Amino acid sequence: MRIIIHQKGTVITTSLRDRIEKKIGKLDRFFEDDIEVIVRLSEERSVRNIAEITIDLKGGTVLRVEEVSTDMGMSVDKAIEKIVRQLRRHRTKLEKRLRVGAFDNQVDFEGEAGAEDAGSNDSDELVRVKRFELKPMAVEDAISHMDLLGHSFFLFVDAQTNTTCVVYRRRDGKIGMLQPTNG
Repeated sequence: MRIIIHQKGTVITTSLRDRIEKKIGKLDRFFEDDIEVIVRLSEERSVRNIAEITIDLKGGTVLRVEEVSTDMGMSVDKAIEKIVRQLRRHRTKLEKRLRVGAFDNQVDFEGEAGAEDAGSNDSDELVRVKRFELKPMAVEDAISHMDLLGHSFFLFVDAQTNTTCVVYRRRDGKIGMLQPTNG
């Protein structure tokens, strides 16, 4: 884990830096991969001490907290408590989705390309058909499923509108959604 500390309008003492690194270092148990944690500390008008922590997770999820108080140490402690709550909530949500059996009986592979198709260069030829059950879900859940599967798009039934929609990851990394209109 890499901890990057930025400061604006304040001086970070070595004891505060050690305290931040020690407490943020304990968050390492939440991550399998090497991640980057950005801590921004700023002081406004010698009264407002602001501590902001940002963690960019794989899959496009960004966790961010901000705490303001009269003492920088207190701001840092409260911000770390908040980020731990967010991490637990995020991890629990992912584990719950996997536990419920979200991916059971979802994909049925048929029509795999056979040996007789191996020499064909026709790019418009259908070589595989996937069948799966569409379940109504929220847009946020569809995006999570897309990311968990590692796909660039995901077909689902929007629970609010009861229409078949597609969420997809754009080239700029943002999420788009195709939603049909009747008319």
